[in-house]
Amino acid sequence: MRNRDRTPKTYTRLTHPLVRDSRDEPFRRASWDEALDRVARGLGRNRGAFGMFSCSRATNEMNYVAQKFARVVMGTHNVDSCNRTCHAPSVAGLSAAFGSGGGTSSYEEVEHTDVIVMWGSNARFAHPIFFQHVLKGIHNGARMYAVDPRRTSTAEWAESWLGLNVGTDIAMAHAIGREIIHAGLVNEAFVDRATTGFAEYRALVEPWTLSLAEKVTGVPARAIRELAHAYARAERAQLCWTLGITEHHNGTDNVRALINLSLLTGHVGRYGSGLQPLRGQNNVQGGGDMGAIPNRLPGFQDILDPETRRKFESAWGTELAPHHGLNLTEMFEAMEDGTLRAVYCIGENPAQSEADTEQAVRRLRGLDFLVVQDIFLTRTAELADVVLPATAGWAETEGTTTSSERRVQRVRRAVTPPGEAREDIDILCDLAARLGHDWKYAGAEAVWNELRSLSPDHYGMTYERLEEHQGIQWPCPSTEGLEPSYLHGRLWEAEPARRGMPAPFGIVQHDPPVDLTDEEYPIRLTTGRRLDSYNTGVQSGGFASPLRRGEYVELSPEDAEHYGVVVGEEVRVASRRGAVTAPVWVDPALRPGLAFMTFHFPDEVDTNQLTIEANCPIAGTAEFKASAIRIEKLPVATEVPPLTRL
Repeated sequence: MRNRDRTPKTYTRLTHPLVRDSRDEPFRRASWDEALDRVARGLGRNRGAFGMFSCSRATNEMNYVAQKFARVVMGTHNVDSCNRTCHAPSVAGLSAAFGSGGGTSSYEEVEHTDVIVMWGSNARFAHPIFFQHVLKGIHNGARMYAVDPRRTSTAEWAESWLGLNVGTDIAMAHAIGREIIHAGLVNEAFVDRATTGFAEYRALVEPWTLSLAEKVTGVPARAIRELAHAYARAERAQLCWTLGITEHHNGTDNVRALINLSLLTGHVGRYGSGLQPLRGQNNVQGGGDMGAIPNRLPGFQDILDPETRRKFESAWGTELAPHHGLNLTEMFEAMEDGTLRAVYCIGENPAQSEADTEQAVRRLRGLDFLVVQDIFLTRTAELADVVLPATAGWAETEGTTTSSERRVQRVRRAVTPPGEAREDIDILCDLAARLGHDWKYAGAEAVWNELRSLSPDHYGMTYERLEEHQGIQWPCPSTEGLEPSYLHGRLWEAEPARRGMPAPFGIVQHDPPVDLTDEEYPIRLTTGRRLDSYNTGVQSGGFASPLRRGEYVELSPEDAEHYGVVVGEEVRVASRRGAVTAPVWVDPALRPGLAFMTFHFPDEVDTNQLTIEANCPIAGTAEFKASAIRIEKLPVATEVPPLTRL
């Protein structure tokens, strides 16, 4: 057994701008004028080869100005955020079915439903606030089913745990759909009136008998049948998912497969019945809503629509290209071939959050110019040419954020930022002025009002009304009233004109993980979150927690015995891309052949050295949840006796 210092790295707060005179030299302190002048020169010489990484922890107002900077100042739609890393498949799948990328229900509705399906989601750890609503629902009589490869803390509260093999979600969903059809439990009135493609869907799922699904997924046929009947027979049901569904090479298809079940049963567009993608950061939803994505303008409005473009061109005084930009994944690929040479990274840490981190770091190092705007000197910031100290969006600035339930809420400045740290919006506006665009905003509310004037879904959300109602869900097109808490109620309208576009079934095929297990790499590694830590640990690693035990590779008791390892023993964990050394933890909730790690401690154990950049072709999200690994026992270190004096 090997011992080492496993104290998480503590990141020091940035309080003044940093620049370096060459890539080989260390950072030195600089004035704001010098730093911003350097950024303006670096970005100016790379027009046409620029990408913006916006921030899912910053306010809506910051994200709005950031995407406006990319589109107006730099003339590109190359803007994205960590939404691409996690829930882009949710947005793509929901948009394809309903024309809108938001979850369809409010959190409160989970308290008043009959069945809750938690699919690929350890919400008790990853979304503890939402899970409080789940517990209230269970207390009120709801039955919960957990579909997850691991018997998680969430599954402890479930009526039934369906421990499927990693990457077999579509097979499971198709088997549930087939059983609902064969049992005569389809909501035929809803399917006929509000959907398209049912005949194709019925043919698609027909081969997926319960016995075949049991062989493929590893879940007993009776458990699959029980879930199918419980979900279909419920008067109201909520289907919730997290990264266990989206972080796959076919993440969008996974989402479509789950949406199909809601269409089949009519569990959407009604109070208490809906689809809930659970977002992991305070403003992932808001970042996309504000247009910090490459294919939508603020208010989730389509860039390809000429009338929409004209509206924004008139307001912004610019011409917008009639095509999509590059998403985060595509921007990293463009770094490889040299067509993207400059990046403005705000509040993101892709050097540690991207799959196959060695490759990601190499690509970032190859940029002509990298500017990072953050509150800490992250691993990504360490690679930058200029680092700009910003304010913490949750405590040092004014604005709004949008939660997973589409609820826009006010954020208020509570403390003064340290040193020379400045508001993100002020920094962006100063840079815009240096690059020829004189933007004047009196404050965050002025930015919000500009957004409201361009986004019908947000028009009715004045700061005054947000405070009055303690948050409002979009859509809110009027300042006079509020819309229902759920989306797509139109699908239940009797008149076709009021019902609008029907929701199509997604015709998607089961497709196993890309990184196959074999004799050389026999263990399936899946990744996730823990309750005590946050993302790459930059913000949470410096704070003590009685729950925290650092990073381990978690193995089943059977695998630990097979490899002859014990708790705390250091082993080498290797994939086809890299290797890390990590101590062992034995978890009886894991089945043989399945291992688990998190990405919270990359300075200690860089789990993303192991993960694969096999990306969803629709959403661009990588397959973080399904890597093939092997466990190598390390040689016992022998102690050399000290020299004795003769």
